[in-house]
Amino acid sequence: MYEHRVIDNLLDELQPHLQAMSIHGPKGVGKTETALRRVTSVLRLDDPEDMRRLAADPELIRSLPGPVLVDEWQRWPESWDRIRRAVDDGADEGRFIITGSSPPRGVVVHSGAGRIVGQHMRPMSLSERGIDTPTVSLADMLAGDASIDGETTVVLRDYVDEIVRSGFPGIRRLPTARLRAVALRAYIDNVVQREFAEQGYPVRRPEALRAWLAAYGAASSTTAKYSEILDAATPNEGNKPTKQTTINYRDALSGLWLLDPTPAWMPVPNHLARLGRANKHQLADPALAAHLLDLDADGLMSGRGDRAGIGGGPMLGALFESLVTLDVQVYAPNAEARVYHLREQDSRHEVDLIVQGLGGRLVALEVKLTASPGDRDVKHLLWLKEKLGDSLTDMAVITTGKYAYRRQDGVAVIPAALLGP
Repeated sequence: MYEHRVIDNLLDELQPHLQAMSIHGPKGVGKTETALRRVTSVLRLDDPEDMRRLAADPELIRSLPGPVLVDEWQRWPESWDRIRRAVDDGADEGRFIITGSSPPRGVVVHSGAGRIVGQHMRPMSLSERGIDTPTVSLADMLAGDASIDGETTVVLRDYVDEIVRSGFPGIRRLPTARLRAVALRAYIDNVVQREFAEQGYPVRRPEALRAWLAAYGAASSTTAKYSEILDAATPNEGNKPTKQTTINYRDALSGLWLLDPTPAWMPVPNHLARLGRANKHQLADPALAAHLLDLDADGLMSGRGDRAGIGGGPMLGALFESLVTLDVQVYAPNAEARVYHLREQDSRHEVDLIVQGLGGRLVALEVKLTASPGDRDVKHLLWLKEKLGDSLTDMAVITTGKYAYRRQDGVAVIPAALLGP
């Protein structure tokens, strides 16, 4: 049974009126399943039979009854340019949907700007997983008229279970924790042993790549330098991977959409001094980070993995922030908004998430692993409100608590399970 995704709302609005759309994101996120509901014809470029059909008749992309889905387009990168040219030649509205990842290294394709409209599909958010019904809308917060209320029965242990259960639909549907762990291991093995090579990055030392991935997971929700990640991946080793090798790791993982860093917010005009420019690290799914660090739900709850974190704080807090960041990244496009983080260079002030919508409207979010946030948990939000005034339409602390409400100082308190698009 198909599970409705937040991106479906955007596709309902946009796809019938655009000649070509691209849905990109990591493997297993549900791109093909979502696209199949909207098309008449399908070309699966990871299917040898479909590839033979295309080799015999490259114009098949144009001649098949539309809408046409070209799945795993990067297996035949020429397909992208053929669709771009079909758009230039006046293809019908709603004609093409393209799914897949980035093309292999060294393959040059036209950007498609102005012809092919892209949408990033991520693992499932909490609202898509159906753990509760959201009562607070991120879009309404951006508009400045959000209703902050609601009650949830979701507690800390439930959030921990969601962290390790994964937002990849095929993995989270598996009935036991052991099966899901096996599936996550197979997913990572496939990335290391197959996907890297297909991206044009052969891996000579798989164990070094796995260690680097684990170190990146340990840096979740931090702005750690890549040199720190490399040091964490190779402690006490003289034979470290070269800088170019680690750049290749990053580039290949980005091409596979497995890195999903949160960029630093740089307001224009910049009326906040000394803002840092480093991205905040996130893997596409916090379950990948937990698995790479050998952390199950009990391990996270007990604090067993806290020493694994690069940022110095508890891994559970970092991965809870990863989970909330995933949610906000899924919800923001429905409000035509983008997601950033804010951090001063001297770290005096930082805000976990800045959501910027049309007209420069802003929502600031802090993520706290607590059921009852106090004054200390909102101080950076109040500092930002003082700096930005009415440009900040709303501010909130996202928690593990039971109730959504607004504090007397204007800060909303929202359990993660009650936040929705």
